[in-house]
Amino acid sequence: MTAATVIDVWVADLTFPGYMDRLHRLAAEFEKAHPEYRINLEGRDFRTLSEEIAEAAEQGRPPAVAEYYFAVTQAARDSRTRDGKPLFTSVEKAVAGRTEILGEPVVLDDILPAVREYYSVDGDLTSMPAVVTAMLIYGNRDLLRAAGVESLPRTWEEIEAACEAVAALENGPSHGVTWSNHGLFFQQALAVQGGQLADNDNGRSGRAGRLDLASAEMLGWVEWWQRLHSRGHYLYTGKIPDWEANMKAFANQDVALRITSSNDLNYMAQAAQNAGFEMSVGRYPGREDQPYGGNIIAGTSLWLANGLDEVTQDGALAFMQFMNSPRNAADRHIASSFVPVTRSSYRLLQDEGWFEANPFHHLASAQLNTFAEGQGEGVPPCCGALFGDFAGAQDVMTRAMGDVLLDGVDPALRFGRATEEAQQLLDDYDKDRAENGVRSPQSLRVEYFTGMEVYTGAQLENAVRGSSG
Repeated sequence: MTAATVIDVWVADLTFPGYMDRLHRLAAEFEKAHPEYRINLEGRDFRTLSEEIAEAAEQGRPPAVAEYYFAVTQAARDSRTRDGKPLFTSVEKAVAGRTEILGEPVVLDDILPAVREYYSVDGDLTSMPAVVTAMLIYGNRDLLRAAGVESLPRTWEEIEAACEAVAALENGPSHGVTWSNHGLFFQQALAVQGGQLADNDNGRSGRAGRLDLASAEMLGWVEWWQRLHSRGHYLYTGKIPDWEANMKAFANQDVALRITSSNDLNYMAQAAQNAGFEMSVGRYPGREDQPYGGNIIAGTSLWLANGLDEVTQDGALAFMQFMNSPRNAADRHIASSFVPVTRSSYRLLQDEGWFEANPFHHLASAQLNTFAEGQGEGVPPCCGALFGDFAGAQDVMTRAMGDVLLDGVDPALRFGRATEEAQQLLDDYDKDRAENGVRSPQSLRVEYFTGMEVYTGAQLENAVRGSSG
């Protein structure tokens, strides 16, 4: 009997309770359908996985399939083997136009355009999207109605007006709105304004070489955020990123509004149910009298190792398609509220009545299908930045924002200094890329915040209990 071909798959353990159990079940189901393969699936800490992959590459034993967090997409593209060859090969080129691999239907053309665009270079899909999230606004409908606010804010100006109405409530919440001091919020705020963090179209039409953390769009966001805080409307916990405290504020009804990821949808709904209030959810607000410029995504994608033999490569590609089959992508959404990554998975959920029974769950998909005025689906509106050591730049901008909020420093001056600091980090990354093929732990950082305590997805489960936890 011929031994099964082993495919090493390293995935990011996102630390949510039960998260890895589902992935191991999928691996077992694939093996049952394809007994000639064995999927050696390992869940590793998402914060250190990219470093572990680089170490394995240096030793000449990288996994066949490796999952990277969106923030290190540029590092994955730039990574090299120990003999200087690209560590990964294009998923689309490896598929080579096939419609099925080992009987598994190829789903590349079915991927949501905004998601496909993020992981593509010149139209070539380099990695297979896995986890996808978008930004949404959540509201405590009971508090908002009591304040005379009948619908969720659709613009920043409407957020401010809603906060003023909530502040006028007798025995109302301490603040109107909260969100975490995290790089995702800066990126989304820039995207809706058509702004960018980096040159060359945010690193999309060419390699990003210069960063700008003090653009007009960035300062517009920062100054508005500062104003909300100074007027007592925005709740800042004083910590970075402090997802747990932000969740607790919503669960405890200390705020009427929270902006956060679609990833939190199940937890937010549970928090509202536990506390006995009605929740509302809407698209991320844009600017008053400005066209909606675009969106960002967060999440992960699966990368295919370069130089695999044909049998191993086809098994790896088939497993990627299997992971994103309509059924499996739909189930991933149901379990974790991640965006259904393909059109077919969205239609399956629709046909099964999932969205009718859970109407808020279609909003993240709707958010990513929000295109700039006059543009159709052929122009994907994904404006997320691609550059080296994004985690370092994120640390820089969040610390700068903390200084603006807590110490009242001038936004233009502080973010001007932040630009210089972030530029040095990008220059350091480019030096590591040129000399080492991306090996420095600094170049491979996924989530990094100076002085931050390690957080886990399990903390969100505790936070949804609110004051009763």
